[in-house]
This record gives sequence, structure tokens and C-alpha cells, in this order.
Amino acid sequence: MTIAAILGGKGGEVVSIAGDRTVADAVALLAERRIGAVPVMEGDAVAGIFSERDVIYCLESHGAAALAHSVATVMTAPAITVAPEESVLAALALMTRRRIRHLPVVDAGRCIGFVSIGDLVKYRIERIESEAEAMRSYIQAV
Repeated sequence: MTIAAILGGKGGEVVSIAGDRTVADAVALLAERRIGAVPVMEGDAVAGIFSERDVIYCLESHGAAALAHSVATVMTAPAITVAPEESVLAALALMTRRRIRHLPVVDAGRCIGFVSIGDLVKYRIERIESEAEAMRSYIQAV
């Protein structure tokens, strides 16, 4: 199974933010959408990732004044990305190795999706349950 198949199942909407927006704007977006991260975009290209962790780090360093900073100054950059043809297992391994929870999906330099570790784990669990059910059906049929 590929990342493209995951995107096909969850839809193609990518919630994102521009780097010139404020941290307060980004926090409001995360809260409104009940999400943990967004890609920071420069046109169609991913400039970085803004996540809950970035909020914590900038608040610790700058206090409440951090909310007026631009997203571009506090985002994690460069973004680690994945191609749509990448396998789910390879993407999970990348996320584990790099200790990240979100990956922009980039095709020909353009962001076409955004997957979380939750999306990928959900797929793996569904796949394992499906294989277990197939085994049970096979055993009962014999």
C-alpha cells in the first residue's frame, strides 16, 4: 500500500498556513481544525512544518510575545516529506527514525497531501485485522 492510497481514502484537502502569518493565527487554526500540525507553504511548495511542538518551544523561549512572531521564524524547516508512491511501511519507518508525526506528501515539488502517524497506524491496524479475518475464514473453511 502506498501513501497515495492513504490520501485517496482520507481526501485531498490540505490545511496549511503561510509563513508570514503569526503564531497566534497558526494556534487558532490548529485549535479550530483540532489538528496537531500544518505545512507552511510558499506557493505550492512546502517551506516547513508548524506543529504543537513549535508552539511549546517558542513559548518557552519568548513567552507570550512569541504569539506575535511569524510562523516562518518558529516552524521546523526544512520539512521532511514523502512521495505519493512511497510505501506506508517506509513512511512509518521514516517517521519513527526522525521522531516526527506528520509528513507532507510532495509530488513534482507540489504539496498534494498531508499524512499523520495516526493515518498510517490506522491503515496498518485495518490491514492486520483484514488479514486475520481472512486467516480465520480460511481455517474455518478447511
